[in-house]
Amino acid sequence: MITPAELNVLPAPQFWRRVSCNLYEQLVLLGVIALTFLVPNLGLGILLGVSLPSWLTFLYLYVVLGIYFVWYWTKSGQTLAMQTWRVRMIGPGGFNASRRQAIWRYVFGSLWIVPCVLLQWLLELQRWQIIEMLFAVALFLWPLSIYLDQVSPLLRQSLPDRFGGTRLVELPKNLVKLS
Repeated sequence: MITPAELNVLPAPQFWRRVSCNLYEQLVLLGVIALTFLVPNLGLGILLGVSLPSWLTFLYLYVVLGIYFVWYWTKSGQTLAMQTWRVRMIGPGGFNASRRQAIWRYVFGSLWIVPCVLLQWLLELQRWQIIEMLFAVALFLWPLSIYLDQVSPLLRQSLPDRFGGTRLVELPKNLVKLS
């Protein structure tokens, strides 16, 4: 078991570990979306012929994914992908993030969507182009924000972590069971 004081001194994950974790997270989220969104909406569409408007669909998915992230971050500090890549989110002092911190981390972590929406509108992108752009920005460009943190290479944090009052740490290899 690792203590909050020990967690607090661990280094931040490097760029490629973050990218790998994000890629795996996106794969996990496909399952979350399939279970919580596709199944109910297919049922509504097939049984009742009802289709949700796009703004409500977006809001629904945003809330569902928010619940997923906030629940994992406040319970163990790790989503399923973060467990695989030995990355953990902590709050001040090495403790688990509070619900408020996790919510703000999620909100700030979602801000990458704004430039994507603007680009989609300006460039008049089509469906697959939009998906490709969202994927590329979430996977590669957003994690690059760690390089804006010039305080210390060991403590480099992304914009969502700095704004949300959280920090990502890389767990040691020999750690089997997390606190």
